[in-house]
Amino acid sequence: MAAKSLVVGDEKLYVRGVTYGTFEPGANGQEYRSEAVERDFAQMAANGINALRTYTVPPSGCSTRPGGTACACWSDCPGSSTSPSSTRTGGRARSSRGSARACAPAPGTRPCSGTRSGTRSRPGIVRWQGRGRVERFLERLYRAAKSEDPGGLVTYVNYPSTEYLRLPFLDFVSFNVYLEDQDQLEAYLARLQNLAGDRPLLLAEVGFDSQRHGEEAQAAVLDWQVRAAFAGGAAGLFVFAWTDEWFRGGCAIDDWAFGLTDRARRPKPALAAVRGAFAEVPFPAALAWPGISVVVCSYNGARTLGDALDGWPRSSTHTTR
Repeated sequence: MAAKSLVVGDEKLYVRGVTYGTFEPGANGQEYRSEAVERDFAQMAANGINALRTYTVPPSGCSTRPGGTACACWSDCPGSSTSPSSTRTGGRARSSRGSARACAPAPGTRPCSGTRSGTRSRPGIVRWQGRGRVERFLERLYRAAKSEDPGGLVTYVNYPSTEYLRLPFLDFVSFNVYLEDQDQLEAYLARLQNLAGDRPLLLAEVGFDSQRHGEEAQAAVLDWQVRAAFAGGAAGLFVFAWTDEWFRGGCAIDDWAFGLTDRARRPKPALAAVRGAFAEVPFPAALAWPGISVVVCSYNGARTLGDALDGWPRSSTHTTR
């Protein structure tokens, strides 16, 4: 990380991501079918997507897309509870810490740019247990994941109802934000940057339901959501979701359609909109840059200032002494 940005090597990473899964397990119990994964990854790469967020342990090899292009993969810790231990939940708390350790990859094989210690403590739980107790519990999950993979990045996905949780130990700050008004989203992004302080801010989920609002409306909203996130200084975002295929709680979910593709992986207009917005991060490729002037103030530095400026291309400098 570098200040408010995520970096890979010497380059800033702009997270242009989608969520992926959860899917119905096949006959072999595997959620991720290799043929479907390869096809999906190829389609993602062709549309400028460089990051995945999975809600279970990600498929093997998710750190590279077809062709060997690097792709960040951020996995949630399956089975991780955000309820602090008590007489009734002590076993669950220990299981959650075990999950946090188990989903951290072995050093040197890390497929993920971030791994999550928990998600969205329900407001009622936080009020019942007390903010301090929940914060301490989340820190224990964070430490458990770090103990297994010290070099990995660990975050916790919050959302507006519990934004008041104080979690300064996190490597970067993540929020699920579903706002369907552009002015409201831009204003809330400014607030989230204040909460994040000097750490990177990611939007862990944004999205819009095409089943209720129509596919053209979904495309229009996702276009400004992506642009607003980056314009507001976010390190990136994950669009929920790659596909309408969604399996949760033992059954297929068919009463909403947040995907950039439908259940058969046919692209919706939203995919083209998101691809276009991602392509202009951080700036449009055809942007005409204006000329700029740099004034260097130097006290009694006339003798050496000219030589210093001569190191720049002559066509781009003008020295005044």
